[in-house]
Amino acid sequence: MAKAEKAQAAKAGPKVAGTPKEAPAPPSRPRAAGTVPPRLRVRFQNSVIPTLMRERGYTNPFQVPRLEKIVINMGVGEGKDNAKALDFATADLIAITGQRPVITRAKKSIANFKLRAGVPIGAKVTLRGARMYEFLDRLINVALPRVRDFRGVSPKAFDGRGNFALGLKEQVTFPEIVYDKIDKMRGMDVIIVTSARTDEEAKTLLAHLGMPFRE
Repeated sequence: MAKAEKAQAAKAGPKVAGTPKEAPAPPSRPRAAGTVPPRLRVRFQNSVIPTLMRERGYTNPFQVPRLEKIVINMGVGEGKDNAKALDFATADLIAITGQRPVITRAKKSIANFKLRAGVPIGAKVTLRGARMYEFLDRLINVALPRVRDFRGVSPKAFDGRGNFALGLKEQVTFPEIVYDKIDKMRGMDVIIVTSARTDEEAKTLLAHLGMPFRE
């Protein structure tokens, strides 16, 4: 047995003092929105793409315009004087989007508004992938129907390059926001960026995804 152990040790080579053990492989990164794919993305892949290919004569699925990102911006003008107001706005955006926002700061000084460059004036979140589709699903099917006297979104709120802008006056239209825990009503701007080359293509895409455009 001793000879066999010595032979095995010789094959393994000499031991080097202080050699660290091989680090274990890092765990796989969890998906941002769980294992269930967003239903709006499934709808886009299984229904919207074939429909748009038939309606608009696309010969390749990659020609079909698609969502690229959604940017949610919440202005906090009083943030330059009240740091807690910025904390409340950040907490609201985290609850709504599931993602920590970045603080936006003034790019230049404006004396009339008592604003200095670099002062925090808002918070912004950029959503992509699964979180983007989940947010748009909740916006269309939950938040917008809760708006008082809602009659649809304006079909003219495109920028000429296939991007759509939408304004909300109150963050409490999202059910994730608890009314008793907010400090004040705050609006937000929602910018939906698509790969469409024209506003008409973008409008058709959003309409098939369920965006309730006003007649």
